[in-house]
Amino acid sequence: MNGAAADPTWAGGQISARAACVLCPNPGPMTLDGTNTWVVGEPGSTEVAIIDPGPLDVGHLTAVLEAVAGSGRRVALTLLTHHHFDHAESADRFHELTAAPVRAFGGGHDDIRPGEAIRVGGLEILAVETPGHTADSFSFVLPADNTILTGDTILGRGTSVVAWPDGHLESYLESLARIEALTRADTVTSMLPGHGPFVADAAATVSFYLRHRAERLDQVRAALAAGDTTARQVVERVYADVPHDVWPAAELSVQAQLEYLREHA
Repeated sequence: MNGAAADPTWAGGQISARAACVLCPNPGPMTLDGTNTWVVGEPGSTEVAIIDPGPLDVGHLTAVLEAVAGSGRRVALTLLTHHHFDHAESADRFHELTAAPVRAFGGGHDDIRPGEAIRVGGLEILAVETPGHTADSFSFVLPADNTILTGDTILGRGTSVVAWPDGHLESYLESLARIEALTRADTVTSMLPGHGPFVADAAATVSFYLRHRAERLDQVRAALAAGDTTARQVVERVYADVPHDVWPAAELSVQAQLEYLREHA
């Protein structure tokens, strides 16, 4: 991600009748305010799904379970947007605590199918394949709320890293286009990201992401034309305004951009 500072106004909580966030206390340059663990369920139902239980943090898992129990419901399913530790490290432990199945794409879990309609206690969740940030990334649409849970594909603030070699820029751009198509159809109007605050205007945000990626590619092309020959040199030129503690991630992002430019030479 982009090293943006934490936002003291974002603390999670109830976002809609169907979605609430329990914010994990793991803020940092790559996690922004922390990992958003989403509790989603149909009003009046006794069952909920958990999206991304987060890192193996006992206090956080306890807070998630207390939030669910406090609403008189139980965890019926856990979904993972991808397998990065800050989203999925606790999945096995959370399964032990809840007995609820864990579903994800790959990683030894029951694979999710693109376009699959998943139902939990009357709530419909549509699985949307959105690789690019990682090869296994999925997003989840809640049609009843016209919202999409984006994991790390789109953040609540700043931009996401596409880190080579697992990250693949062409796939990422295709995923952004897929989400943009959902916004154009009014299937999606808002976003529940894996980090950062609720996004009220999904269309504007995905448009910003597409512009940002195009601008970064132009900057990398210009750096190569100026004589830069390594990813590190490109980072020093193109990402000069980014905090140095995220330069290693930026270098991996540049590697993905260089791969994309080679593939489209």
